[in-house]
Amino acid sequence: MVLSVSERTFTQEVLESPIPVLVNFEAPWCGLCRIIHPLLLQFQIQCGDEIKLVGVNADQNFKLSTTYKLKSLPTLLLIENGTVRHRLEGFRGREDLRLALEEIKASYSNYPKTHKNSKTVDLECRSA
Repeated sequence: MVLSVSERTFTQEVLESPIPVLVNFEAPWCGLCRIIHPLLLQFQIQCGDEIKLVGVNADQNFKLSTTYKLKSLPTLLLIENGTVRHRLEGFRGREDLRLALEEIKASYSNYPKTHKNSKTVDLECRSA
């Protein structure tokens, strides 16, 4: 189950999170959003407590959509210590997303656990 976050809870659940957060901006009418949902759930299980997964309804949270300059849905942002470290948008399908998520997971799985308290970590993530 993905935690649903709104403008009211975004700061606490995402920006102040002690672990990196993968934010999934989606909408009920978005077909690709529904298609990738199982992959995101699998990613959440594989990462355990290393990365937190949350969902944001872009239609109901217009300020967040504007703040993060969404151009398309779904858009995924990996946010660590309040900073966007990785942005995934415009992927063509499940395989594109799967490869990008594997890259993110590998970069955090191989990284020392000290990142949880550090404010200066730069993982230099790349889009797939």
